[in-house]
Amino acid sequence: MIKVAIINGPNLNLLGKREPEIYGNKSFKLFFNELVEIFPELSLSYHQSNIEGEIVTLIQEQGFSSDYLIVNAAAYTHTSIAIPDAIAAVPAKVIGVHISNIYQREQERHVDLMAKYCFACLFGFGLSGYRLALEYILTEVNE
Repeated sequence: MIKVAIINGPNLNLLGKREPEIYGNKSFKLFFNELVEIFPELSLSYHQSNIEGEIVTLIQEQGFSSDYLIVNAAAYTHTSIAIPDAIAAVPAKVIGVHISNIYQREQERHVDLMAKYCFACLFGFGLSGYRLALEYILTEVNE
């Protein structure tokens, strides 16, 4: 079974409560349960931290034990050097996901420091970006 770890960064634990006009009304835990039902052929795990170093540790741990990582580093996408370094260091294929379109937001959010180390990136699809990433993984595995 293909192992996929979803790693979310700061403030994404507030989905469903935080700025619903940008991030929607659904918590990620509820959404993750839906993903598990939609993709029974994948072994999915979910991790979230508001702390940059913990995200690095999660990428390191999951990046050696999973086939794929879906990483939404949230605001750390635009500021962290350690997170892209961790992505570059692991053998798992990484898909970067952003719920909002970072290029329609503040100028400082237009820089994605992780993108160079991800084999694919999705942004602006809302929570559906995670589903799209999983659909792609299934397509790639079955080709």
